[in-house]
Amino acid sequence: MLKKLLNSFALALHNIRTRLFHTLLSILGIVIGVGALVTVLSLIDGLEKFAKEQITTTTSLKAVMIETNTYKRVNDVGVQKEDYGYLNYERFKTFSGAMPIPATGYIEFGNNSEVLLSDSSKVGVGVNGVNAVHPTLAVLETGRLFTPKELTTKTPVAFANYSFAKQVAGKDSVDAALGQTVTYKDKAVKLVGILKSKGQEKPELYLPISLFSDEELKANPPRVMFEVDEVEQVQAFKKDAEQWLKTNVAKDTTDFRVMTNESRVEQASKGFLLFRIVMGMIVGISVIVGGIGVMNVLLISVNERTVEIGVRKAMGAKKRDILLQFLAESVTVSLFGSLLGLALGILFAMGAVPVIKAVTDVPFQAAYTLNTFMVITIIAIVIGIVFGTYPAMRAARLNPVDAIRRE
Repeated sequence: MLKKLLNSFALALHNIRTRLFHTLLSILGIVIGVGALVTVLSLIDGLEKFAKEQITTTTSLKAVMIETNTYKRVNDVGVQKEDYGYLNYERFKTFSGAMPIPATGYIEFGNNSEVLLSDSSKVGVGVNGVNAVHPTLAVLETGRLFTPKELTTKTPVAFANYSFAKQVAGKDSVDAALGQTVTYKDKAVKLVGILKSKGQEKPELYLPISLFSDEELKANPPRVMFEVDEVEQVQAFKKDAEQWLKTNVAKDTTDFRVMTNESRVEQASKGFLLFRIVMGMIVGISVIVGGIGVMNVLLISVNERTVEIGVRKAMGAKKRDILLQFLAESVTVSLFGSLLGLALGILFAMGAVPVIKAVTDVPFQAAYTLNTFMVITIIAIVIGIVFGTYPAMRAARLNPVDAIRRE
């Protein structure tokens, strides 16, 4: 059987070579359709890769975020809850210690407020109560961060970003802000550190979260983030966190939202999959037109080789042999057109990338994935079988005597 199949493909290649120009014209639809499909899929794959890189560089896929939901739905209207669970520093420590999967935890309370400087002037600043700052954010210009001991003992110290430190220092060097006292409500804290500048940024002040009262934290519940060691641990940690919060803190099942960045990646992937399907269906029209061209080639081949078919059947060839021969030729023609379309599509995609970069000014690249090549191969085989079946059956049904008499 394998030998017959190989012989059928060899004969198909010979027939393509003898009518190369006619075959090329007939498969032009496949070449254009597959080329357009490869270009579209490559650009969409590149766009998806770029989107995922942006998500993973701006956020961590190992992170689990927890927010307090202070509203409830009543008759499809959001209504402020009278009571709800929230995390303060003590509960956060208990929470962290209760998790079976080890993770680094961050809790942050934040609001915008006025603070009083040492010269009695008032400035606006984002006030943040934290237990620690993520290492990617806590890059020091000078000074230090507050220590775990200062956090536990509620020592009135703080660090600030570069923008706020410049306001505190006034006309002096930013280093002059170190050691100065700023007052937030009734909390007078000493600046012990300054973070590096990030360009244009709003003034920020960071205090130990233990300095804030439960009343302040409940009015504006803190956000919590845990970062596990491995991405594979995220879902298990999320499940444990939801159960602990429900059992120990929540007043209502809707009090907390536990989220991961994996969902953002999944949503992006679903969006790109939908885009692929829609664009594939649109471009697929050209591929169908190309399939009709393959059928045309095969029908002409049947007419031209009627006598040959009759002779082969008279010498003992079965219907199955003739059917297999013409299906092999159909698949070969389709694969030939698809390979040309694949090369054309890659060239189009390579040419489109510089244009996209010039217009959008983003580091975008087309992506050529194994999935794209597999899709093209499957399409070629399906087209060959679907559009080659009728000509092959027509050839297989020829009466050998009538076929020979056609001469």
